[in-house]
Amino acid sequence: MQHADVARSRLAATAPEPWWKGAAIYQIYPRSFADSNGDGIGDLPGITAHLGHVASLGVDAIWISPFFTSPQKDFGYDVADYRSVDPIFGSNGDFDRLIARAHALGLKVMVDLVFSHTSDEHGWFKESRASRDGDKADWYVWADAKDDGSPPTNWQSVFGGPSWTWDARRGQYYLHNFLREQPQLNGHNPEVQNALLDVVRYWLEKGVDGFRFDAINFAMHDPELRDNPPAAPGGKRTRPFDFQEQIYNQSHPDIVRFIERLRSLIDAYDGRFAMAEVGGKRAIEEMHQFTRGGTRLNSAYGFDFLYAEQLTPALVAASAAAWPDAPETGWPSWAFENHDAPRAVSRWVAADQRDRFARTKMLLLASLRGSIIIYQGEELGLTQVDVPFEQLQDPEAIANWPQTLSRDGARTPMPWSADAPHGGFTEGRPWLPLGPDHRDLAVDRQEKAPGSMLAATRRALALRRRHAALRTGTLTILEAGEQLLRFEREEGDQRLRCTFNLSDRDAPRRTASGTVIASAGEVGTDRLGAYSAVIEDVSR
Repeated sequence: MQHADVARSRLAATAPEPWWKGAAIYQIYPRSFADSNGDGIGDLPGITAHLGHVASLGVDAIWISPFFTSPQKDFGYDVADYRSVDPIFGSNGDFDRLIARAHALGLKVMVDLVFSHTSDEHGWFKESRASRDGDKADWYVWADAKDDGSPPTNWQSVFGGPSWTWDARRGQYYLHNFLREQPQLNGHNPEVQNALLDVVRYWLEKGVDGFRFDAINFAMHDPELRDNPPAAPGGKRTRPFDFQEQIYNQSHPDIVRFIERLRSLIDAYDGRFAMAEVGGKRAIEEMHQFTRGGTRLNSAYGFDFLYAEQLTPALVAASAAAWPDAPETGWPSWAFENHDAPRAVSRWVAADQRDRFARTKMLLLASLRGSIIIYQGEELGLTQVDVPFEQLQDPEAIANWPQTLSRDGARTPMPWSADAPHGGFTEGRPWLPLGPDHRDLAVDRQEKAPGSMLAATRRALALRRRHAALRTGTLTILEAGEQLLRFEREEGDQRLRCTFNLSDRDAPRRTASGTVIASAGEVGTDRLGAYSAVIEDVSR
């Protein structure tokens, strides 16, 4: 299908539900998507040049990870200016051209806003650290040392070590839940909230269609600065952070009030979408809080699948059950891969099963109730790359080597052309190495193969678009055993039965009296092969 035809069919498929409900969203990590100027780092013009590929998948929107001005200590998640594009990614004009091209193709555009912290190079922090009496003195979380000079609390940062750093200029400690170069904003301060709302308003006026709010449950701390209690014994511990229950350094109840202010502003603009990222041990509880009713965020997604060691029927069933189709329950969003998690095909199955599993996994994602997120390269079946220590860029992996799996392995360059230098990603030296098996999975090679993973992704997303039951219908679990996951999706008169064998051996098919509308792997009359799936229309 031509790109213009994709845009026309998308516009013609207008539904009474908001565009984001059941949408397929394509996440772009800009450093690794496409480089237009040969410096080895992806950029906004590179994204714009390849939006035709994204539109051809049949997705509804793109979500772009941070591209704002930043010293890149955490690769854009340390923002120094929320309103300007970092020169390594281009200019504000380049973003204007990107959004115009996306909208012409029928794609919505979401941006990634980090509101729990900034870079220590942000003007707000420079002013805050300069004086205890200045206009922005209370814009960040500052506290005096204990009598012995030690930090105010026992809180530990996600990336390792205490979450407090001494600043001699103010003679106080400042809080950072991540890198020391990422000081914590004081989300309790109404002036800080107003400034952040102005950032949202700026991008709304630019024509942005939605937002992903990064680590929103870290937006406020306990003002009483109480110590976190120790975590119960057990579980893998690779960082001091893992030894505590994160009770007081995050997840303050007043976060919900700020979220309601965000939603009120966003609702002033037609057809906009707001999604929270929430991690941690109480993620599902907080996701429900942040999306409950009609005055908070539209959706939330956590790490149900992103860090799971196995994809099992029980995991899928439990995750789906946590989001019942109830009036006060929000709308879920799901991802199997992203820029922070290892590639699923390397995490969940043996190498000889990856190709088959990738197709079944994509069909499963396209069948879930909620909005779905596809990470760049997932449509190609990209594998996790083993980046050598000397080439690592990820600060978390470097600090906790070798216990923490590097995020860099899922951030390697997108392969566009099998025979071009660096897979067509750049004419220079890429900031991370190309995966050794990724040339064979390049876009141009898969475009020529009707049986490719890329073709399977397009079919799965087209199926989701054609059937309202898959996009917005109810989901009822029929079976979640050791091998088989079976559920039904229903909307109006349409009922679809979805059966997935998530094991590495044959399983009984449990044939339904319906019409097969999609399949993956080996589907027999009475059996499903390893990592195979079938979807049947059993409408009456």
